[in-house]
Amino acid sequence: MIHTDTIIVGGGPAGAACAWSLKQNNIDCLILDKLSFPRPKPCAGWITPEVLSDLDINIGDYPYSLTSFTSLFISIYGWKFRLPTQQYAIRRYEFDEWLLHKTGAPTQVHEVKVITQVKGGYVVDGEYFGKHLVGAGGTYCPVYRNLFKTTSSRDKEALIAALEEEFPYAYTDGRCQLWFLENKLPGYAWYVPKANGYVNVGLGAKTEGLTANKDTLKRQWEYLAAKLERMGLVRGHSFKPTGYSYYLRQAHPEVRRDNAFIVGDAAGLATRDMGEGISPAIKSGLLAARAIINESDYSVASIPRYSLWSLLRRRTERKQPA
Repeated sequence: MIHTDTIIVGGGPAGAACAWSLKQNNIDCLILDKLSFPRPKPCAGWITPEVLSDLDINIGDYPYSLTSFTSLFISIYGWKFRLPTQQYAIRRYEFDEWLLHKTGAPTQVHEVKVITQVKGGYVVDGEYFGKHLVGAGGTYCPVYRNLFKTTSSRDKEALIAALEEEFPYAYTDGRCQLWFLENKLPGYAWYVPKANGYVNVGLGAKTEGLTANKDTLKRQWEYLAAKLERMGLVRGHSFKPTGYSYYLRQAHPEVRRDNAFIVGDAAGLATRDMGEGISPAIKSGLLAARAIINESDYSVASIPRYSLWSLLRRRTERKQPA
């Protein structure tokens, strides 16, 4: 059996951030992920300057494609405006592998199935033992399923279903565009041009809202595809979107049981307005690592619940005189 201080289930941004912080403090950890990296990951790929700061990333050292946006072009019920911002778009296929390598932590391809709590720690599938266990495996994380599901139910009202596709395309419009509540969609759609000739388009909606409207994501996708064609943003493309689901931020999520932690989408931390998941995932991974390092409490209360509020707060802080 392989022994380590901390087993991290999931090598995405949440798990990688946790591992990076643990390794910075000389704590042994092992990352288990069911897939080898790089692997496809449907995601618009927004990251904020805070993400770079939290992970001590110099933007000039990032070796892959990265697009900088100084504005978001937003439409709400057809009311259009430009929102100044500072955000970046990455390709998860590139970013996640790079971040995983940055941790310096050992990684094994292994699909976790059975987790048993024993004296002094946790045994995973009879093969791995760790004093601490971190669940960073996304919405269907086996750590959540094995240890948290019966005591930490998720609010169905917060369940988001999404369709998305990222593909090479010679775009001519480099603006990041978002459409909220259009065509009675209980969510929003997006068009995100990326570096090196890639485009990410998609939409996400509350499942309860779709059901109440007797609507489907498929019908909304057809509307979006026609809109992109009509606007000249994407023409002549045969779409093959990928579906996935996640949970928006819960009111009081249970994120720790003894020495087991859940982070990122496993804890349901996506922001309630934009469904932004990368920044909350990374922050929660770092907070879990801090709790392990310091043998202290773990809470996600400090992680912002809303993306737009955080954006407006950052703009206000930048405008204040020194």
